[in-house]
Order: sequence, then structure tokens, then C-alpha cells
Amino acid sequence: MSRLARFYAPSTIFIDEIDSLCSRRGSDSEHEASRRVKSELLIQMEGITSTEDPSKVVMVLAATNFPWDIDEALRRRLEKRIYIPLPNASGREALLKINLREVQVSPDLDLEDIANNLEGYSGADITNVCRDASMMAMRRKIAGLTPEEIRNLPKEELELPVSPEDFREAIKKINKSVSKEDLEKYDKWMAEFGST
Repeated sequence: MSRLARFYAPSTIFIDEIDSLCSRRGSDSEHEASRRVKSELLIQMEGITSTEDPSKVVMVLAATNFPWDIDEALRRRLEKRIYIPLPNASGREALLKINLREVQVSPDLDLEDIANNLEGYSGADITNVCRDASMMAMRRKIAGLTPEEIRNLPKEELELPVSPEDFREAIKKINKSVSKEDLEKYDKWMAEFGST
């Protein structure tokens, strides 16, 4: 991977959920293969980012939901540690628009109001709420029908607009995935290890 990144430099290596690959070393339950993978990754990262030629820069970008689980040696090699908080009201509204761009919505659907009701929800939570809300009308339409009757329904009858009530129901069903305690833990970690 690092050889390929150097060849195509300038380039970026993105590692999602880095904590699953490079959790803290030293636990008794850690497998030998896992130790070797971590060691190799650390060695590769040491050499990959050191270059004098700006046209040969390789940036390593990693993401995690559990920064406190990352191995200390890896944390030191990741020069910038940036916390991306939960979306604010305008961010939540933008996420609603993105998730609903291919969905028919009721003219009385107020995305700003819905965004305000989603305070504390993550991007993934908002996606789940949108998905659930967009299915509500169809679920009502097919309730009590046999599989044969459902198959015989014209497609247009299943393409019903998403209403404010659909969102109210979806929000009741789908809870926030990030607790207040989690947010405090992120703030504490950032105060100790974060970049400014």
C-alpha cells in the first residue's frame, strides 16, 4: 500500500476505523498476527510521510469513533488529531436534504423544524431516521395486504410523499447513538491529545 501511495504521490491513504486495526498493544488477548500488522503499519508510516519533495507527499488520514483505543505509537505518528463534532442545526438540515434528494416529500415538510428535533443525532442516525420516515407511508399502504396484493399494487401507489408525521414517528423509534457521556469522553480526549 505505501509503495503504491509513493508511486502515485501526491496521494492520500485513508484508513477507516483505525482503532480496529491499531488498538492499544500489550493486552493478553492480543493475537500475534495483530501485533505484527501494527508493527508493520507503524514502520510504513514512519517512512511514508518523510519527504523533502512536495510533489511526493503522501498523507495518511485515519478515522475512528474510539480515539482512546488507538495505540500510543500510532497516535504520535498521526500529527493532527481533529475531532469532528455532531452536526449543528444547519449541518443536520443539509444531511436531511442529502438523504431526501431522491425521495418525494410532502409540501408541508419543514426541514428546518425536523433538523431542530434531531439535535444530538449523528450523521448515521439522521440517515436512519430519513430511511425509516421514507418507508412509513408505504408500510401504512401495505399493512394487512397479502404478498400477492402487494405485488399487484401499481408502483405509483407505493411512491407516497414523506410527511411531517412520518418523521415524528421515525424520530420516536430511532434514538441517538451518542450519549452525553460519550461527548464528554471525546472532549476530554481532545483536551489531552487533540490538535488546535
